[in-house]
Formats: sequence, structure tokens, C-alpha cells
Amino acid sequence: MLEAAGALARRYPFLRFASIGKSVMGRDILTAAIGSGQNEVFYNAAHHANEWITTPVLMRFLAEYAKAYAEGGTIFGEDARRLYSQTTLYLAPMINPDGVDLVTGAVRSGGYYDNARKIAEAYGGVPFPSGWKANIEGIDLNLQYPAGWEKAGDIKRALGYISPAPRDYAGTRPLEAPEARAVYEFTRRHRFSLTLSYHTQGEVIYWKYGDRTPANAGKLAKAFERVSGYKPEDAPPASANAGYKDWFVEEYGRPGFTIEAGEGKSPLPASRLEIIYRKNLGILTLGLYAATRVF
Repeated sequence: MLEAAGALARRYPFLRFASIGKSVMGRDILTAAIGSGQNEVFYNAAHHANEWITTPVLMRFLAEYAKAYAEGGTIFGEDARRLYSQTTLYLAPMINPDGVDLVTGAVRSGGYYDNARKIAEAYGGVPFPSGWKANIEGIDLNLQYPAGWEKAGDIKRALGYISPAPRDYAGTRPLEAPEARAVYEFTRRHRFSLTLSYHTQGEVIYWKYGDRTPANAGKLAKAFERVSGYKPEDAPPASANAGYKDWFVEEYGRPGFTIEAGEGKSPLPASRLEIIYRKNLGILTLGLYAATRVF
């Protein structure tokens, strides 16, 4: 991802890249910003390591949007320069760089790898490393946010996730993992009108947190369905707390969505990228102007 970010920065100097923090292994958690509008939105991906295909989805959108803006063109039928002037988009395409590197084979040795393998041995039902969702220390980053964290931890412990694990271990306290802490603090520094959190799989949209339904969120979920075919649904009870979307909705009362992209078994193969991107292009574009229009 660093190489791709560097290439985009050289081609489109109006893009702003920054690190919002470090992973356990010291890797930068990168954000990209595009736009000049007062309306701010935030898209993030790859909280879960074996859902890494969501990273190139966001990077491709960034590249196509930047190209459309530079050339005075359109993206999904929308004038890119008008979108740019109305909204500032922030993207964090890879929240969990260590975990992604483990799943994709970029990390194959060393102390962190050995510890992850040891953790996985205690959870024999999860294939290693393809089933790994957590950060490199075995904390599930999308169970780290302070919205029903205690309830999430109780549910996952009842399922057997009582210590660092390849997935579903909530940690000993909210925001324990540096990756989740970085995203939390980054969000607190902004006033996002909308957030999209990309995961896989199921082709569904989770759009509320418990009985909290931000104004316009239901209408936006239906609009997202129209441009993607993805169905708005309630999150399964076992996964309905402590996620980034849950915290954003609870804390700010503004629309936050979890987009479960693609179908199949994670990690989805790279061959699915094209179809996943095409189905999500409308959501990604609509999110840029959702706060400025009535649905």
C-alpha cells in the first residue's frame, strides 16, 4: 500500500497523505485526504486482516476520483470538481497493516509471526494464517471501541475467545490496541458527517446501533441499496457491539455504516476485486454528497 500511496501522491499533488499512528509492529496507519469542502466524511477498511481486499477497493476509488478531479471529469456520473469543493474525504484504507501482512504472507518469520502462530495453535478451528482477523497480538480491532464493549466481550468469551486469538478477542479494555486508539483519536479530531467502514463478506449494509437510528440513516441505507444491490440489515447479535460504526453512531448520532462487501469465505480472492469495486462505486460516491442532499 505504501508504494501505491507514493505513486498517487506523485501523480496528484493535491492528495494529502499522513500517518495517524503506528501499528504494534511500528507500521504507519495511513490516511489520504481529497477535497476542500467543509463537509467531512471518513471511509476506512481492513480492520480485519483477512478482509484485506477492502484496501484496494478504497485505493482504487481514491485513484479514480483523483483522476476525475484532475481531468474535470465525473465519477459515477457526478461532477468530480463539484464533489471536491463540497466535501473533504478522508480514507484510512488499511487499519490493520500487521495483520494484513500476516495473512498475505508478507510476514512469514520473526517474533511477531512466531507469537501469532502460537496463538493460533490454541484455536485449532481457525486456519492459519488465512483465518486471522485480529491485529498481530491477537486483538480483534473491530471489538475495541467503547460502545457496548463489555457486552461484546461477554458474548465472545462465552464463545470461547478468552485470550488473544486469531479473531473475536475483545482485549482487556477498550482502545487497548494502538491501531484502534489511532482511529478513535483521529475521529475525535474531526467532525465527520458520515462514515463507511468496509468489511467482508455478505453484501449487506449495517446502518444502526441497537435502537440508535441517526436522522436520514435509514433513507441513506436504502439509497446505498439502490446503487449497489446490497441489503440493509440489522447486525447479528453476536457482532452488534464495540465496532467502529457502533461507537460512531452512539458517540455522534450521525450516520455510520458497515459495508460487508463481496460474498464467499474470507479472504476473498483478488479475482473478485473488479466486481466488488463496481458494486460499491455508487456507495463510495454517494457518501461524498449524502450530507448535502435530501434522500
